Amino acid sequence: MNESELSSLPVEYDFERRFDERRALEWMQENWCTSFMFCGLYAALVFGGQHFMRERPKLNLRRPLALWSLSLAIFSIIGAFRTGLYMLHVLTTSGFRQSVCDTSFYSAPITKFWAYAFVLSKAPELGDTVFIVLRKQRLIFLHWYHHITVLLYSWYSYKDQVAGGGWFMTMNYMVHSFMYTYYAARAAGLRVPRPCAMIITATQILQMVMGLAVVGLVYYWMNEVRCPSNLGNITWGSLMYLSYLILFASFFYNSYLKGSSSGKGSKSE
Repeated sequence: MNESELSSLPVEYDFERRFDERRALEWMQENWCTSFMFCGLYAALVFGGQHFMRERPKLNLRRPLALWSLSLAIFSIIGAFRTGLYMLHVLTTSGFRQSVCDTSFYSAPITKFWAYAFVLSKAPELGDTVFIVLRKQRLIFLHWYHHITVLLYSWYSYKDQVAGGGWFMTMNYMVHSFMYTYYAARAAGLRVPRPCAMIITATQILQMVMGLAVVGLVYYWMNEVRCPSNLGNITWGSLMYLSYLILFASFFYNSYLKGSSSGKGSKSE
């Protein structure tokens, strides 16, 4: 985006404008491999925690879970609103192709803070699984596989500031807005209609379809227009979104179409 387009963006808040995205990028380029350490500790704590809890009574933790989910819901709603404003601005002023190939998302005053907050949030979001382990609920493969891979890919992509990031982050913020609100309501003891869970999972499947489409378009436009990326990122992104699509579609079928309760108490994206 050029300077005139950036100047017509929605008004940014002071903390957004003052955020130093260059320093954030430098830190991520130097430390993105720390994500592997987080994932290793996560796996050890999760599966070690399951072993530890095997002979112990489950904990209730409804109130802490409600507060945890509510805090993530509020964060996601604000993030979705701010990044959504930016993406809508790009779509209406520059078109769909520019929205896919745009990299100003990482540095624009309205979104630079939320882009960095998004990738960092994937580390504390690992804490979701703590509640599953301590409450002795069934931990499905989709849950922990998703947490690990999205953390690794988010940090890996941010350090290169590749095209497509605006779509990936905005979609994720939006899905998490609904998902964590749903979890907060359930933890608070509210009776949420079953179709709400079905709709949330359906939006997650739609997110994976759109993610694959964006990765494909970045690859198609990478050498034709300014659509910066690399084959490594495109390969890992394609494998990640394809695996998510298969797993979420399977989860939807087994949980809702077959009438099973296999996903009860688990956490998807």
